[in-house]
Amino acid sequence: MTTRIELYDTTLRDGAQAEGFSLSAQDMLRVARRLDELGMTYIEGGWPGSNPRDREFFARAGELKLARSRLVAFGSTHHKDQRPETDGNLTELLRTPVEVVALVGKSSSRHVETQLGVPLTRNLEIIEGSVAYLAGQGRTVFFDAEHFFDGAALDREYSLAVLEAAARGGAGALVLCDTNGGNLPQTIAGLVGEVCARWPQVTVGIHCHNDAELAVACSLAAVAAGARQVQGTMNGFGERCGNANLCSIIPTLQFKMGCDCLEPERMRLLTSASRFVSELANLSPSRYAPYVGLSAFSHKGGLHISAVEKDPGLYEHLSPEEVGNQRRLMVSDLSGRAVILGKARQWGLIIEPEDPMVRELLAILKDRERLGYQYEGAEASFELMMNQALGREQRWFELIGFRVTDFKASEGEEPQAEATVRVKVGEEEAHTAATGDGPVHALDRAIRKALTRFFPRLVEMRLVDYKVRVLSGADGTASHVRVLIESSDGAEVWGTVGVSFDVIEASWQALGDSIRYKLFKDARG
Repeated sequence: MTTRIELYDTTLRDGAQAEGFSLSAQDMLRVARRLDELGMTYIEGGWPGSNPRDREFFARAGELKLARSRLVAFGSTHHKDQRPETDGNLTELLRTPVEVVALVGKSSSRHVETQLGVPLTRNLEIIEGSVAYLAGQGRTVFFDAEHFFDGAALDREYSLAVLEAAARGGAGALVLCDTNGGNLPQTIAGLVGEVCARWPQVTVGIHCHNDAELAVACSLAAVAAGARQVQGTMNGFGERCGNANLCSIIPTLQFKMGCDCLEPERMRLLTSASRFVSELANLSPSRYAPYVGLSAFSHKGGLHISAVEKDPGLYEHLSPEEVGNQRRLMVSDLSGRAVILGKARQWGLIIEPEDPMVRELLAILKDRERLGYQYEGAEASFELMMNQALGREQRWFELIGFRVTDFKASEGEEPQAEATVRVKVGEEEAHTAATGDGPVHALDRAIRKALTRFFPRLVEMRLVDYKVRVLSGADGTASHVRVLIESSDGAEVWGTVGVSFDVIEASWQALGDSIRYKLFKDARG
């Protein structure tokens, strides 16, 4: 029988501890929806007892309407001087609208004595009491045995006694954590096998960090030894060197080890989900990442390209389409054809593979990518670009000009932004001004104020999110910033992009595309 693996994503909690990684509560909801679409078994939504953002996320969890995944709230065992029923952290967990909670506890005698400062026996009481209390309140409890492998190296029997305490309390899973990320796969496998044999009635999970560049290897070794739940993050985001990378683990388990992780149609969403999370976190995706990286199936050497055009398997360990990626032949105009033809079909645009327009669209796409445009989180801009190239664009309005100013009256006062905009719709011209919280907000209000009398349904539209990324100049780009805007009209959410030396100009491009897409989709019906 095929081994079924529970996929446990902790991007929203452990991944958020990565340096430079930042998500709002709204971003967290968007990521959770994408992970649900991908097919994660569990999505850890954060630690509600630790910060207001995570509490807001769980308060809004009802908006998610997850179809495939179960939401998990994270917390720790109760305070050493409290009882479970009076502990604020456990109370916060019970306030969340979830059925599954993950509870972290110390499984290393060194940490118990040094960090907690309690007798070893007291730690066992805390763990069993915390798990039993939450289980008694109807929650499924996953116990995260923090520092399990390092703890077992110091005092094996005590680390196993910690698991026994959690099992007595009613834990539904015992998750073994390589918290410092320094253990070898063979060490992981040996202990996982021992735990699986000792507690066959309980799911055993693995949670690895990547400090020795072995988190993926250790996670795979744990599954081979009997673990059936794998915890990790998208793209390996996490504290220090990161967590185990689910984008590498999932396809390796499924395609190399014969495990059952995702349905084939879900697996084909992996690359887009990987890039979506990076984009929302405002971090550049690693182009060299296995499976999902832009270069993962790229071929530059003449010998390689010649061989791959005859038989891709000569230089590829699996088909890129299986993980939603694409083959790139660096010196061939075939690169990108598949994505253009695929999007054309998706949007009802009739283009034959040998149509010269495909080559023209590809040239436009390559040129814009060279300038710094990135369409992974801005498909609305990509759709508008394709329609323009195909001569299907409708000129809803024409920008005549705009001016944006910031004015600060005195120290201690917030600056005020004002934007003036002149646009032309048909033969009519509109000239308006608006203030806002910052120059982009003012520009957004001014342009929509100018256009609403011509297009009343623009009142339905609002700017949901705004991100700026400073570009490094890689790949010959002459651009300085890329702006990604997310908009919504209550029925649909769409993303647009702008690139320029000037952040206001880049913002205008993204705003203009956002408004054009609203008008375009309303006209399409």
